[in-house]
Amino acid sequence: MIPNILIILADDMGFADIGCYGSEINTPFIDSLSSNGIKYTQMYNSARCCPSRASLLTGLHPHQAGIGWMAETLDIHENYQGYLNDSCITIAELTKLKGYKTFLSGKWHVGNQYTPYDSDSWEPGKKGWPVPNQRGFDEFFGTLDGAGSYYNPHTLMLNDKFIYPTDQNFYYTEEIAKYACKFIDKFVLQKNPFFGYVSFTAPHWPLHARSNDISKFDNLYKKGWDYIRTARHEEQIHLGVVPEDWEISPRDSSSYDFKFCKYPEWESRRMATYAAQIYSMDKAIGQITKKLESLNIINDTLIMFMSDNGGCAEFLKEDTSTESWGRYNIPTVDGRKINIGNNPLIEPGSDDTFMSYDIAWANVSNTPFRLFKSWVHEGGISTPFLISWPNQIPKKEIRHCPIHFIDIMATIAEIIDIKYPDEYKNNKIHPIQGESFNSSFTNNYWTRTTPLWFEHEGNRALRIDDWKLVNRYGNEWELYNITDDRTEQSDFSKKEKKRLKQMIRKWDSKAKEINIISLDKKWNHISLNHVKDWKDFKEKFIST
Repeated sequence: MIPNILIILADDMGFADIGCYGSEINTPFIDSLSSNGIKYTQMYNSARCCPSRASLLTGLHPHQAGIGWMAETLDIHENYQGYLNDSCITIAELTKLKGYKTFLSGKWHVGNQYTPYDSDSWEPGKKGWPVPNQRGFDEFFGTLDGAGSYYNPHTLMLNDKFIYPTDQNFYYTEEIAKYACKFIDKFVLQKNPFFGYVSFTAPHWPLHARSNDISKFDNLYKKGWDYIRTARHEEQIHLGVVPEDWEISPRDSSSYDFKFCKYPEWESRRMATYAAQIYSMDKAIGQITKKLESLNIINDTLIMFMSDNGGCAEFLKEDTSTESWGRYNIPTVDGRKINIGNNPLIEPGSDDTFMSYDIAWANVSNTPFRLFKSWVHEGGISTPFLISWPNQIPKKEIRHCPIHFIDIMATIAEIIDIKYPDEYKNNKIHPIQGESFNSSFTNNYWTRTTPLWFEHEGNRALRIDDWKLVNRYGNEWELYNITDDRTEQSDFSKKEKKRLKQMIRKWDSKAKEINIISLDKKWNHISLNHVKDWKDFKEKFIST
């Protein structure tokens, strides 16, 4: 009997942000997936919201699926068109070929960019603006864009219609769970197996959480980020998530000692609000798993939980006129003005605020690793990964094999016994890039046979067995023995020059195969989204 399949995705949540990976945040329902299944310590994503979603949904590198940059059209190459292309098939489309009913509840973000102040340009459902119902999902509730208010989210849709919150008690995380349960009820009545994709926006900025949830964490973070980071690392060692001999990476150089904080109460409140967002998501996941139990299908449902990238260090300026953040300046449900930006004179959490938790707390989220969302050092691409499938896989076990979002398509295809197609709807499909890790469920010694390759906005990496090649855009290549030093502290690029050159050649070969643009060092990545003359851009800034 083929199982129901449920993929649950967190947004901008770091490696160390849930209880079973060392966090002080109480996440009993997420942790129960670990106690009833398998915890993986080396799952990788594609470093950013929409590229990771493209990889997860298609089993391809995001460039091959059309999301080589972000969910916005860049006139460089079809790999950078900003929406899922016709050379890929989604998990929803694949499972439908096996008789599954399918739903998405939550964030889409692989169908072009929806700028709130330019809604006249939106064309959902038209060419270049694919919506979930056009990519295999029978039911859809959620948002098309990448971020926004939890109390009044823009681009909120129910199937093919925009809907608008009218209740001031609306909270997006809770609504995502509510609609997921509705769709499950519907499909169970129809006696169909289902594939569900529950894509939360939590805990992505803005810092929006209910006050009673925030209050549970009010006193927890007053000792500061270094204290919490050390405590998390110690708990990770205790839980077997990381080995004791990996040196924790130093506090990020852009941060500082908490004792020098000018607004310590506000800083601790920011992290308390972030924690409350995760706590709220955990309760929502509990609502879904309880629904499965009440319908007596929990034992027939394969559940996967993960995050799309590492903790996010993005700072929201206290300036509503900035082009980057002013686009989210949408009033509350009852028409009040939003205070956009990290203003230490205003408490985060309520519907008229719009803040982020910033680099020091993001460093905590990614314990024990370096760097953040968007980078392809371990802090940017490492995610918790839990699988629960009662009566089918072991319980309370841990796996340390390296796997990637691109492997999920292959794994599901093997489980439901369906061949990944060469063509779909008369379009030639890219060959699947991942490999099934189904054997790892019962074999603790399973290991992958193919390298792991990464590229996002000029940040590059390649992992082959024990070794990882990595660089930040505009910087030199680094080389690490990732088995002994996953926190990337001892760079072997000067000692292992032969290996370095070999791995650079392999990265370049894959980049050529996928048609990656090579950015000249003169280029400033912030400006790419505002390029007007693409011919001039290509001549000046794309290396050949």
